Amino acid sequence: MPIYKTNEKNNNGLLKYKVRYNYTDETGKAHSLTRIAYGLAEAKELEYQLSRSVTETAPSKYTINDLYDEFVKSNQVELRGTTLRVYETYYNNYIRNIIGNVVLTKINGKILNSWKNAVNAMDIQLTTKRSAYGKLKTLFNFAVRLDYIAKNPLEKIPNFKDSNYQKKGIDFYTPEEFSKYIAVARHKAASTNYFDYYIFFLIAYYTGLRKGEIHALRWRNIKGNTISVEKSITQKLKGDDVETAPKNKSSIRTIQLPQVLLNELKEHRARQQNVIPGWTEDGFICGYSRSLRDTSIENENKEYSTAAGLKHIRIHDFRHSHASLLINRNISPLEVAHRLGHSTVDQTLKTYSHLFPKESEKAVRVLDSVHESYTNNMD
Repeated sequence: MPIYKTNEKNNNGLLKYKVRYNYTDETGKAHSLTRIAYGLAEAKELEYQLSRSVTETAPSKYTINDLYDEFVKSNQVELRGTTLRVYETYYNNYIRNIIGNVVLTKINGKILNSWKNAVNAMDIQLTTKRSAYGKLKTLFNFAVRLDYIAKNPLEKIPNFKDSNYQKKGIDFYTPEEFSKYIAVARHKAASTNYFDYYIFFLIAYYTGLRKGEIHALRWRNIKGNTISVEKSITQKLKGDDVETAPKNKSSIRTIQLPQVLLNELKEHRARQQNVIPGWTEDGFICGYSRSLRDTSIENENKEYSTAAGLKHIRIHDFRHSHASLLINRNISPLEVAHRLGHSTVDQTLKTYSHLFPKESEKAVRVLDSVHESYTNNMD
C-alpha cells in the first residue's frame, strides 16, 4: 500500500499525502482505493484503516439485501421513521425482488441496466421510477462510504426519462378564487353544523402549513396571535397515525396569524367546547380526538371546487396558494421561507422563482431614476 507525498500543504502547514490501497476481491477483480491525508502520521493511520476496511468489512457473499438491512440499522436514529418507511416501500417494490440477491461486488452496468428495464416495464409513474433510482443510488453511496465498493456503479446508468413527460407546474388559487372556494366550504359547514373541514382549509391557505403539520395542530399550539408548529402526523393505511417532528429543523417554527383566521379559530374553539365533554387544549384543532382523514379531506376538496366552478387543486397546492399570495404582495423571500418552514431561502427562491417580480426590470427603473436626477441637476 503506497503512500505518496505531494508538494501541497493545508492551512496548518501539513503536507498532503495520497494513500493508495490495491486489492483483489473474491471474484479476482482488481480494485484500487485512493484517499487523501495531511501529515505523515495521519497518512499511516489512514493506510491501516483502509487495509482493515477491505479485509474485514467486505464479506464474500454480501448481497444488496444485506446492504439494505445494514443501511436501515445505521440510519434508525438519523432518519425519521416516515423516511425509513418510504425507503422500505421503494426497496420492497422495485429493488428487492429484482437485484436484492445479487452479491454487491458483482454489481455491474449490465445488471443495473436489466434492473432499469424491469422497472421501466412496470405500470407506474415516471416520478416513482425516478424515486426508485434515487433510493438505489443512496444505497450504493452508503456502500462507498463503508468502503465496500470503490465507487457508485449507478453513476454510469442515467436516471429514467420520458420524452413526453412534462413536470407538473405549481398550481394555486388566486385570492378571488379562494374566496369562492371557501364560501362554498362555509355554506357546507353551516348546513351540517360541522366546521372542521372548513377550518382545515382556512389554516392551509392562511398559514401555508403542510397537511401533516395541520393534522398535528392542537389548541395549545395557539398563543395570542401566533401558532407554533412542533409536530407532523402521517396517516398509515393500516394502524395508528404516526406523530413525529416536522420535515426539518426549520419546519419547527412559530408564525403570526391574520385576524381573519384568529376570529374563525375563536369561533371554532367555542363550538367544540359546547359539544365535546371534557374539552381540553390537548385536542386537535381539526378533528379534536383524531385528525381528519386524508381521503375525506380530498373528497371535501373536490366537492368545494366543483360547486364553486373552480379547477381542482391538490391539498398541497393550498400551501403554494399561500406562498403566491405573499410573493405577489411583495413580502420578502426570507419571511416567505420562514412561514413555509423551508430550510433555506434558496429553496424558496428555487421553488417560486417564476412568481417573484423581475429584478432586472426593477434595476433598470432605479438606473433610469438616477439618470433623470443627474439630468435635472445639469439643467
